[in-house]
Amino acid sequence: MGTAAETAERALTPLGRLVDEIPYQRRALAESQHRPWPLPQRDWLMGQSWLDLLFAHWRVPRDSIDRLLPRPLRAQVYDGSAWLGITPFVVSGLRLRGVPPLPWLSRFPELNVRTYVEVAGKPGIYFFSLDAARRAAVFAARRVYRLPYFHARMNAERRGTHVRYASVRVDGSGPAARFGGEYRPSGAPTGDPLARWLTERYCLYVVDDAGVLRGEIHHPPWPLQPAEGQLSAAAMVAPLGLRLTGEPLLHFSARQDVLLWSLARV
Repeated sequence: MGTAAETAERALTPLGRLVDEIPYQRRALAESQHRPWPLPQRDWLMGQSWLDLLFAHWRVPRDSIDRLLPRPLRAQVYDGSAWLGITPFVVSGLRLRGVPPLPWLSRFPELNVRTYVEVAGKPGIYFFSLDAARRAAVFAARRVYRLPYFHARMNAERRGTHVRYASVRVDGSGPAARFGGEYRPSGAPTGDPLARWLTERYCLYVVDDAGVLRGEIHHPPWPLQPAEGQLSAAAMVAPLGLRLTGEPLLHFSARQDVLLWSLARV
């Protein structure tokens, strides 16, 4: 675990400044006591650092999510509801194990639409869509992780503590989708149980004709703050036939360092 000064430096890294992410990503392996299951024994595949990330979550009836999930997946519930998340952030330091980040390819905005499932006792994430501003990253992620990635025209700008984010999907292989928002952290770090349930997820799930695959993920505990802002998010979930009702639950994280493993059959 880094010192308080190192943590503060990571949190204050502005979007426009290139930093060496490799030591931070490697250091993440030193924090594993918080994980719900042990680290994988095999080597990780990819490192990433995620900057200025917003978690926006809405309650959704479980049957509305279940009809969208491939079998055998079913939505997890908390307090009687399934949850839909929209998560805009900036990827930095994207690299394969043993390879340094490439200056242009390794940094770009990304946005995902997600829900939460559990398979064989391991809670994880199911992605309905992922939009990214780099065509090469979209192509690679589709091939390696079999995820529904789409190329989008995106912009993320931070002024002080405020983040302005915009995304318009330009990939003809998927339905039209767009997102816009302005947001900022609005309080001290939180340990709210629901926020932790939504965010402390250490794998993702993909389903193919042969069954379920799991992609293991590792990162330190999320440094979450409550957030406030204005979002235009309805067009991101319209392709799913969903309507977002009520105010979203918002949380912000200035930075997270992440390691990902290749998919494995469950």
